[in-house]
Amino acid sequence: MKKASKTLSFMLMTVLLLTMVVGCGSNAPADGEPAAEEAKVLNVSMALGESEWEVMRRDVFPVFEEKHNVKIQAVQIEAADLVTKLEAMNQAGKMEIDIITQDNMQLAQLVDKGLVEDLSDFKDKIPSSILPSLVPVGEFEGKLYFMPYRPNVEINFYNETKFQEYGLEIPKTWNDLMNVAKKFHEEEGIGRVAIKGTLDACTTVHLFEFIRQAGGDPMILNDEGSIKAYTFLQEIWPYLSPDTPRANWNTMNKYLATESVYYGANWPFGVNVIVQEGGKEEVKAHGGFSGPARESKVLGGEVIGIPVGSPNRDLAVEFTEFLMSKETQEILVSKLGWPACREDAYGQVEAWQKPYFEAVNEALKSAEARPNVVYWDTLDKALNDALREIAMEGKDVKETLDKHAQVIADAKK
Repeated sequence: MKKASKTLSFMLMTVLLLTMVVGCGSNAPADGEPAAEEAKVLNVSMALGESEWEVMRRDVFPVFEEKHNVKIQAVQIEAADLVTKLEAMNQAGKMEIDIITQDNMQLAQLVDKGLVEDLSDFKDKIPSSILPSLVPVGEFEGKLYFMPYRPNVEINFYNETKFQEYGLEIPKTWNDLMNVAKKFHEEEGIGRVAIKGTLDACTTVHLFEFIRQAGGDPMILNDEGSIKAYTFLQEIWPYLSPDTPRANWNTMNKYLATESVYYGANWPFGVNVIVQEGGKEEVKAHGGFSGPARESKVLGGEVIGIPVGSPNRDLAVEFTEFLMSKETQEILVSKLGWPACREDAYGQVEAWQKPYFEAVNEALKSAEARPNVVYWDTLDKALNDALREIAMEGKDVKETLDKHAQVIADAKK
């Protein structure tokens, strides 16, 4: 019995070993065939909303992943936090991010702290159809650190039905804007024109535009153009919508869609929110108005950079090219309503979207980038504090601007 038991155990062991060999061998490549290459992981940092991530993961990333046998690992890092996180990784000698997209107002510290690669050798990879005004945004002291990717500019939304009801034309000058604001206030007993008055980065965009439209320099703040701009804002403030102090990049869409505001500027993503999702086809858009000196819009958006120590630097360069490609830009335009960084990327825009992108292109003609300075937080606060004191509290324009101009001057040192 013992002998029979040992024989049976030996036979079972043999069968088990043969099964394991066959099972392992079934996944092995045949003679002469190379083993399948394991997909690399490309860690990409972006700061996006939920709907934006959906388009990236569904329509954009898979194209690159399949072509390059790579898996894109998306990382959500807000613009304000990116410097701190990259600095920590850099100091630890373990960079975990391969490529970043960053707000074009948050670049100076990345360069100043040596956190991003010099991409000057790859400048010839920028397509010829890229809007020329976008390239200098990524340059510091003659070197290219960031590639164009996502330009942005505010367009001015207006309720066409309400404008027609009161016989109004869209404003082309400051005087027109004042007349429109006064007319709505007179007819309805409440303001229907709004600017972003949350006294933060949203408001700073509008302040830069008003100051430059008057021929002033926001970095100086108490020059003649700045005085004209803040004087005008003080004069128009009583006629603005009561929603103005709460109007920002998000709430402005709601105010326009619910007809609390008939005229206000916001970023182009509002087209999809107000018109497509909200069904407010009567809300149209134009490029904006001019001031006493000229037209001026703020060039916003994001650029692409590669952190120093990126584990997959060459692949990151290829992904940069992919994001700038005509095919990718067309997806971002049609699916998200983003302005394109290329002049040839509007072929897939639907008919209803075209008038809004005509407004975007019109606004981009006068768009100017804000300066990238390491004392930006101080500048931002000075501009907004001055608006609060002058427009909301009624303080003297020149005296107030002199005070805040000195704060800026001190920060420059």
